[in-house]
Amino acid sequence: MKTGTRRPFDDLQVGSIELFCLAAELSSFSAAAVAASVTPAAVSRSVSRLEERLGVRLFVRTTRQIRLTEEGQLYFEQCRDALSTLIDAERRVSGLHGKPAGTLRISLPTPYAHYRVLPILPEFRTRYPDVAVETHISNRNVDFADDAYDLSVRGKAPDDSNLIARTLEDAELVIVASPDYLHRAGTPRTIDELHAHECIQFDLPSNGRRLPWTLRQDGADIDVPTSGNYGCAEDVLGGVTLARAGAGLFQTYRFVVAEDLRSGALVEVLTGYGGVTRPFVMLYPHARHMSSRVRAFVDFLMEKLQR
Repeated sequence: MKTGTRRPFDDLQVGSIELFCLAAELSSFSAAAVAASVTPAAVSRSVSRLEERLGVRLFVRTTRQIRLTEEGQLYFEQCRDALSTLIDAERRVSGLHGKPAGTLRISLPTPYAHYRVLPILPEFRTRYPDVAVETHISNRNVDFADDAYDLSVRGKAPDDSNLIARTLEDAELVIVASPDYLHRAGTPRTIDELHAHECIQFDLPSNGRRLPWTLRQDGADIDVPTSGNYGCAEDVLGGVTLARAGAGLFQTYRFVVAEDLRSGALVEVLTGYGGVTRPFVMLYPHARHMSSRVRAFVDFLMEKLQR
């Protein structure tokens, strides 16, 4: 490199970028100051230096909060990726790339969280003790950019070219009821008999519509509308609890009620119309330089669940 060539960034500017990213992630100058062990005034000065250098406002400031401008959001996304690349580069060179560290934020739907992922998280942390795991359990879709999640699991892949989708499993659906309910109401033998039964309803979080039951008839999957006086929203496990209590029939994933079926707490019905499956898909953003903790967790889930 030529002597006297101007460096595009000096140490002060790199430090300002780091503080800016902290403030953007935490939506607070004060919180960023605590995380970086500096004063809020130092964070504010760093952001002001960047704004002066770039000639744009990065934050809209009020007395109670800060939020990124459109230019600030774009700058934040690019800087965050650049800092992640630098961190991964240091790990590669120093031989620490194989030792993931930091906080992993994942979003999971209720049944898959409780019956698939949460039970194996201790094993993941035994392998990677320097990784902290934060789980968001909800049946609603998340926005990776707005909510800052590293990875999510959902029932289907969205139409988003910025996300990688990998199927973890095709989970079988079953219709179940308690022995007490079947003793009182009888056992349905055909699809047409469902109209005479109490069918526990579940409302889709995405649009509030009642989820039809899906059955297989003559080799084809068909959606069957059902009705009942019990409804659940948000948490599909509520329907399983109602079924155990004798409220009626409910369609859910076999892995959720496997133990109940073994113990006899629930009984599977309409087995001749079974065999329907729904996928569970792992989603994460495209990235040329995926962080080592995300890569480790992706590989771990594929190893444990894609069977």
